[in-house]
Amino acid sequence: MAEPPVTDAQLIARALVGNDRHAFAELVKRHQSSVRATLRKLCAGNHALADDLAQEAFVLAWRNLRSFRQEARFSTWLYRIATNCWLADARKRKEELLGDRQDAVADEDEDAMPHVGEMHADHARGTSLKVDLERAMAALSDAERAAIVQCYHNDLTHEEAAYVLGCPVGTVKTHVLRGKQKLKAALASYQPT
Repeated sequence: MAEPPVTDAQLIARALVGNDRHAFAELVKRHQSSVRATLRKLCAGNHALADDLAQEAFVLAWRNLRSFRQEARFSTWLYRIATNCWLADARKRKEELLGDRQDAVADEDEDAMPHVGEMHADHARGTSLKVDLERAMAALSDAERAAIVQCYHNDLTHEEAAYVLGCPVGTVKTHVLRGKQKLKAALASYQPT
């Protein structure tokens, strides 16, 4: 008979009580993909920055594990830490998080793909949509981008997103609404005919 899987709460307890780094390593393994994906969305596709911030977030999570009160899911707490790392970095850098890098990515994608028929047209449209979506996300305010990522990428409720972002639920709803309006306007050319 197979043993039931170890829960996040059990791993947290082992990490806290026994200073078990292996238990925390298992938590990192479980959640690193979603934290990195969240940060990649927040960093508008800057993978190196996202990976650095993810590492920083997990170091902070280890250092502050005792402050986790289990009022929210562990993943939600991690998203909050990761989002705070991103916001701190954005404030520190005070620069646009998406630069000319996307133009180079689009050119490389087009050069790498053979120019043949409908497959190329679908690929080019998909690549173009991806680049345009990343640019549109980068054009949002930090607060709008963060709210969109938490609610749509991480599939959090408005209440959970408010916890992650450290703001009232109404503010999250406002940022999501404004962000969606801006994205809709920026991506209007992709609406079906």
